Order: sequence, then C-alpha cells, then structure tokens
Amino acid sequence: MKILLVDDEAIILRLHLHLLKRLGHEDITTHQDPAAAVEALETGALVPDLILLDLQMPGIDGIEFVRHLVRLQYGGALILVSGEDERILHTARRLAEAQKLRVLGALHKPIAPPALAALIENYTPGADPAAAAAAAPAARKPRKVYSAERVAEGIANGEFVNAYQPKVRVSDGVLSGVETLVRWRHPEDGLVFPDSFITVTEEHGLINDLTRVVLERALDQGDAWRQQGIDIPVAVNISMDSLSSLEFPTYLFKLVETRKVQPKQLVVEVTESRLMSNPLIALDVCSRLRLKHIGLSIDDFGTGHSSLQQLQDIPFDELKVDRQFINRARKDPVSRAILETSLSMGRQLGMKTVVEGIEEVEEWALLEQLGCDVVQGYLVAKPMFPEALPAWMAEWDERRKTFITGAR
Repeated sequence: MKILLVDDEAIILRLHLHLLKRLGHEDITTHQDPAAAVEALETGALVPDLILLDLQMPGIDGIEFVRHLVRLQYGGALILVSGEDERILHTARRLAEAQKLRVLGALHKPIAPPALAALIENYTPGADPAAAAAAAPAARKPRKVYSAERVAEGIANGEFVNAYQPKVRVSDGVLSGVETLVRWRHPEDGLVFPDSFITVTEEHGLINDLTRVVLERALDQGDAWRQQGIDIPVAVNISMDSLSSLEFPTYLFKLVETRKVQPKQLVVEVTESRLMSNPLIALDVCSRLRLKHIGLSIDDFGTGHSSLQQLQDIPFDELKVDRQFINRARKDPVSRAILETSLSMGRQLGMKTVVEGIEEVEEWALLEQLGCDVVQGYLVAKPMFPEALPAWMAEWDERRKTFITGAR
C-alpha cells in the first residue's frame, strides 16, 4: 500500500513515518509542504492508496487540501489528523465524506498506535464498492425516470401499494406500531421504490393524490389487523403539500370517522425541514390534528435548522431521531451527544422517543441505556407487505427473547 503523509511539522512526520513502519508499511512518502503534495498529485508523480492529512497547516490547510482531492477525483482513502478539538475534526470528516471521499477516520495528535492500526488493518485499496461506483458512474445502472403522466396513470390504476416496517419497544421488544412506506408495483418494471417517483409527484401536483391513496390503505390495513387481534397504530408520512392545506385536517377527520378508527391509531409523521416553508399554516394544521388526538411525530429530528423552535411551537407527541446519529454514536462522540440530548429532551417534554435505522445489537443496548422508547430498523425487520406481518410477529416473538437478553 502506498501511503502519503502531509504535515507541516517535521517531527510529527518522522513520528508518523516511524509508526507506519512499525505497522509493516514501507512505501511511504512524506510532504511537509502541502502545496508541493498537491502538485505531485496533480502531475501523477504520487498516486497514494492512503493519505494521512494534517488539518492545521500554513498556506494550504487541510480543508483546502480536501477540496483539491475532490477536484483531482482522488480514489484512495483518507485519515484526518489534527491537534484541534473534536468538533473541528468531526466537521472536517463530515465535509470530506459529503464530497464522496473515503474517510477511514479522524485522529488526534499525537496518534496512538492502536488507533491508527485499527483504522488501517481492515482497509484494502480499491475494495470500496461505493468509491468504485463513484469513480465510474457510467458503469452504474441509471435510475429510471417516470413521466408525470405515467405516475398519474399508476395512481389511477391502483398500482401503488403500502409496505410496513415494524416499530418495537426497546424495553421488551413488543410490537408497538408500524411505519407506512409506499411502493409502486409497476406492471413491466416490478417493484419501484420512492426515489424513482416521489420527486415527480411533488413537482407535478400529484403528491396529494398519492398521499390520500397511502392514507386510506393504511387505515384500512390497520382495521384488518385489528380484526386479526393485532391492535397497533399506523404511521404515515405526510407531504408538505398536505401540511400547507387548511382543508387537510377536515379530510383526515372524515376519513378516520368513516372508517370508525380511533384517532390515536393514526400517527402523522412530519419531516422537520419541511415545516418552515409555510410555518403558520403548518402550525394551524398540526394543532388541529392533535386536538383530535391524532398522533403527531417529528421525523428525522436533528437534521433541520429550527428543531427547538418547532418543538416549542407545535404539539408533537413523538420525537423520531434520524438514523445517522445511532449509526455513528458508538464511534463518534458528537453523534452520541446529539443522540443522548435528543432522547433526554424528548423525555422531558413528555414525548415518545423513536430511533430509526437500528442495525446492530450493540445499538439496541446503547439505546436502552439512554432511555429510548421505540426502535425500528433492519435489526428488527425490513419493510414488508401486510400479509407478512403475522408470520414475522411469530418469528420475532421467539427471536426477541434471546435478543433482549443478549442486548442486556
């Protein structure tokens, strides 16, 4: 593996060089001048598999160096190194990852040998499928784009169906509800996921029609499950178009009444970043929903720009933390702090707390420790069609007994 060290401090370069050699690496180039390192990368004189990059450097600092790596379409891996505080390292890493660079980690100076060894030992140059896909976009199968006319036809023909992802209590693993996820059963293309049609529905005024189909089917399915003895609330994501319509609550109240559904059996999930496009109407609509005792969940919490203001103004009774925070919490102190603070704030406000995207037993154990109420994610179950839920419940009932014990 070819390694490039970039740091303006000569003594640090020597220390890191010695450390890498102790770990068995020999093909190492050092650069004390970041501008010279950029030039070597530009000319092709250097083609490293891994770069250890200092952030605080004169002239070209680490953030600017990252920008050059993006411009040069660098396809190797990157380890960020700094003597600055944790927040700066965290921000630099997020910036590099957002620009599709492969970041193995971020380390404080002086680097601890076990920490560096842990980052490098499982890295194989060229083995990252995401990096390979980014480097060769022409090789990827393009996502099919559907016309507004075809989507409208699919809605009219009843081709859109609901899948449901179970949500379970952290304390005992008991099923506490499901989230509704729309799918398109396309007669020629098979099962089509939302990223291929949601944008079209929003841009061409079809999202309300689709939302109503999803809502009506979700309420009907909830009633069908109750007749089977499965009495759980059903959550549905609501578009900003619906939240911007003062008539939407009246429509929803009539829908619940005609289907003889208890309002508490429906949970409306609202993505926080959408609320600000028309805050007064959204406040009006959301308040009316809660007056009728329909559940109101703030989704993707922590990813928008005015979360605390929205928690103060809108009577949410459920707080749903975005998946990125649990996925990073065990390795990233900043993500853990945001996760812990969000859950604590939800509890203090009397809200049910939900974390989505849970994938590992260790994440469950952490969330139990932090007092989270409910989880959903692939560790529990993938989204499924309604007829599969009873069988999953039987399987999960056995699995959760061992699982809960193991998590503790």
